[in-house]
Amino acid sequence: MNLGLDLCLRVGELLLSSGAGAADVTATMQSLSFALGLRGAQTDITFTSLSMTYQDTPDDLPIVSTRQVKQRAIDYEDLTRVDHLVRDVLRGELDLRGARTELGRITSTGHPRHRWAVTLGWGVMCSGVGLQLGGDAVVVGLAALAAITIDRLQLRMARRRMPAFYQQVVGGGVATLIALGVGATPVSVDVSQVVTANIIMLLAGIGFMGALQDALTGFYVTATARLTEAFLATAGIIAGVSGGLSIGRVLGLEIPRLQPGQYTLQSVGVLALGSAIAAAAFAFSCYAPKRILGPIALVAGTAITISGILQEAGLARAWGIAIAAFFVGLVSFAIAGRMRVPPLVVVVSAIVPMLPGLSIYRGLTLLGEGGSSVPEGLLAMSAAISVAIALSSGVILGEYVAQPLKREAARLESRLTGPRLVGPVDHSERRDLWRRRRNAPLPAGSEDPTGRRRRRSRARQGG
Repeated sequence: MNLGLDLCLRVGELLLSSGAGAADVTATMQSLSFALGLRGAQTDITFTSLSMTYQDTPDDLPIVSTRQVKQRAIDYEDLTRVDHLVRDVLRGELDLRGARTELGRITSTGHPRHRWAVTLGWGVMCSGVGLQLGGDAVVVGLAALAAITIDRLQLRMARRRMPAFYQQVVGGGVATLIALGVGATPVSVDVSQVVTANIIMLLAGIGFMGALQDALTGFYVTATARLTEAFLATAGIIAGVSGGLSIGRVLGLEIPRLQPGQYTLQSVGVLALGSAIAAAAFAFSCYAPKRILGPIALVAGTAITISGILQEAGLARAWGIAIAAFFVGLVSFAIAGRMRVPPLVVVVSAIVPMLPGLSIYRGLTLLGEGGSSVPEGLLAMSAAISVAIALSSGVILGEYVAQPLKREAARLESRLTGPRLVGPVDHSERRDLWRRRRNAPLPAGSEDPTGRRRRRSRARQGG
C-alpha cells in the first residue's frame, strides 16, 4: 500500500515539475492508484508539494503520504517515458514492482543527447527566431552566439543553485550587451532583432499555459503560484534587458526600435521557415523524442502563417495569435497520439515562435526614452500580456474541442479535469482492469472479509 502511494507521488512529482497542469497530474495519479488497487485514494496538489490519502475501510486509520517538488526542469523525454509507464500500468501490462523499477530507471539514467548538443539547440532556436523576424545572416549568427553564451552562463548559475530570477536577469542583460557591443562596431546589424530573439528564448521556459490551465480547471492556489513564478521570471528578463539598454545609453550607443513589420505573400514563407526551425530546436533542447521534431516544425510553421495572414487582413494581433493557438491545440492531440508523446510536448513547442518578445522589447525601449513615449511603451507591455493570454487560452480551447471529437474521449475522466495534455484521455483501460479484478475468482482458502462480492452476487440475482 505504501509502495503504491509512493509510486503515484513520484509520478505526479515528475509530471508537475515538467509543466503539466494540476488537473492532469491529479487525474493521472488517481487513475494510477485505482489500477494499483488503491480505490478511493484522495489526492491534493499545490505548486510545491503533493499528498495522497488512502483508507482501506472506515475502521482503519488513513495513510497519508506527501512529497515535495524540489526542482523544475522541462524534460520531455522523461515526461514521455512516464506517460508510457502509466498507460502500461492501466492496461495491466506492468505490476507495481515493475513500475517502480521502470520509474527508477527513468529518473536515474541520463540522456543520450549530450549537453553540448542542447546548447547548440538553443543557438539554432534563436537563429530561427532571428530569421522569423526578417534578420539577415549577421542577425541570425549573432542571435545564435548570444543564445549559446546565455545557456552556458545559466547552466553555471543553476549548478550554484542561483534562483531563476537572477538567471533571467543575466540572460536578458547578456543578450542586450552583446547586441549593442556588435552594433557599436562597423558591422551592420539590427540590434533590436537580436535582442528580441533572445527574449523569446528566455520566455520559452515560462509556464504561462500551465498557470492558465490550472485557473480554468479550478486549481486556483496552484494557478496563483504558477502565475507568480511566471511574472517573476518575466520581470527578470525585463530587468536584464532594461539594464543592458541603460548601460548602452550611458555609453552613448544607439538604441534602435523594432517596429512590427507587415506580412506579405513573399515574407510568409520565410516567417514559416523561421518559426518551424525555432519550434523544433526548442523541442530538441528540451529532450523531446526525435520522431516528434518534424511534426512540431510543421504545426508551428502553419500556425505562424495563419497568424500572419490574419494580421495582414486587418485582424488584431492578439486575436490572430489566439486563432493560431486554437489551431495548435486542435491538431496537437491527434498528432501526439500518432507519435506516442503527450500533447503537452507538441503544444508548448509549437507556440514558442509566437511568444511576445517583440512587444516586450518595444515596450522597454519606449519606456526608456521617457516623455511622450511612455504611454506607447505601456501599451506595448499590455500587448505582451494580451498575447500571452491569447496563446494560452487559444491552445486550451483547441484541446477542449479536439478531445471530445475522439470517440473514446466522449466520457472525460472527471469533472475536475478539462482537456488532458498529459496522461490517458479516458478510463477505458482502468474500467477493463476493474472488470477483470471483479470477475476473477478468489484464491482457494481466502476470505472475503468485506462481503463485497457476496453483495454484488445477491444484487445480480435480484436478492
